[in-house]
Amino acid sequence: MQPLQTRRQFLQIGSLTIASGAIAIGSHQSLTQGTDESSLVTHQLLALTPACGTGGPTPSRTAGPFYTPNSPKRSSLIEPGINGTKLILTGKVLNRTCQPMARALVDVWQADQAGNYDNSGYKLRGHQFTDSQGRYRLETIVPGLYPGRVRHIHVAVQVANQPLLTTQLFFPGEAGNASDGLFNPVLLLRMNSTRTKNQAVFNFVLA
Repeated sequence: MQPLQTRRQFLQIGSLTIASGAIAIGSHQSLTQGTDESSLVTHQLLALTPACGTGGPTPSRTAGPFYTPNSPKRSSLIEPGINGTKLILTGKVLNRTCQPMARALVDVWQADQAGNYDNSGYKLRGHQFTDSQGRYRLETIVPGLYPGRVRHIHVAVQVANQPLLTTQLFFPGEAGNASDGLFNPVLLLRMNSTRTKNQAVFNFVLA
C-alpha cells in the first residue's frame, strides 16, 4: 500500500483554491439564544442529506474570511486547550451516481466553543482523505456562535483534478437557521446523539 499523499501534493494535483467570502449579515446571537449545546444531545433530525443522483450535488457556500491553507493532516481536532461538547462527524463523499470517491480531500475549519476562530495557528482546523469506500470520520466539538452567524462548520471537499466544493454544515433546531443568509436545509447535519456524545452524519455529493 502506497503512503497517503500530503495535503501539499494533493493541492498541486487538484489546484485547490478557496476564495474568502463575506460573512452573511444577520442579527447577533449569543450562546444563550436558540438551541444550546446540551439540547443538541437529544435532538433528532428528520431531514436527510440529499440522495445522490436525485437531490443534486451538495450546495456550495462561501469559505468566509477565516480559511487558513496548509492545515495539518488529522482526523481529530481535539487537542489540549480545546473545550466544548464533543462531536463525531462521519459520512461519505459520493458522485452523482452514488459511487464512493476514494482519496477525496475533506478540509475542515470552525469556531471554538466561544465562537472564535484561531487565525494565528491551526486549532480546530485539519484535513484528511477519504478511504477506499469514500468514508471520512472527524472528531471535533460543537462550534459556538460567531457574531452574526448561526452555528456552522466549514468544509472544502475535492477529488484530484476535479472542481472544489466549498460549503458549510448546519445544526438542526437552531433558532437562527431561518434568518441566516447562508442557511440551506439541505446542508443540515443528521444527528444521532446520546447523553454522552453527539454524533452527526453528512454525505457530500460532488457534481
